[in-house]
Amino acid sequence: MEQRISLITLGVADLARSRRFYEAGLGWTPSPASQEAITFYQLGGMALALYGREALAEDAHLAEAGPTSGFGGITLAHNLRSREEVDALMARAAHAGARILKPAQEVFWGGYSGYFADPDGHPWEVCWNPHFPLAADGSLRLPG
Repeated sequence: MEQRISLITLGVADLARSRRFYEAGLGWTPSPASQEAITFYQLGGMALALYGREALAEDAHLAEAGPTSGFGGITLAHNLRSREEVDALMARAAHAGARILKPAQEVFWGGYSGYFADPDGHPWEVCWNPHFPLAADGSLRLPG
């Protein structure tokens, strides 16, 4: 198996609400491949999908447990080029209705990051990491 993630799908309670958050709130553009029941966003060499939580559980043959009430064991991250960009994105997310989980701050490993939760509680880290500089196209390449 190649080391690659091609698509991340978030199970959402209300697709229209989630689309408003990501599009009007964060400024993302949906892909023309989107359909009534699923929305896709191109993210460089991978994609993010929003799909109904119940339908996603059914498709994966998992029992639907209802809305998450705690940590689900995964976070998504968006790396930026500066502390100022982190602060600006955290403010934009909060204005769009995100719940701030951890305000942006200096972190022990030398970077600057904060966390917000989208309307369905999916946690996003917004980060500037001086050890992982971004390429001109925004891609992340791990050192070494």
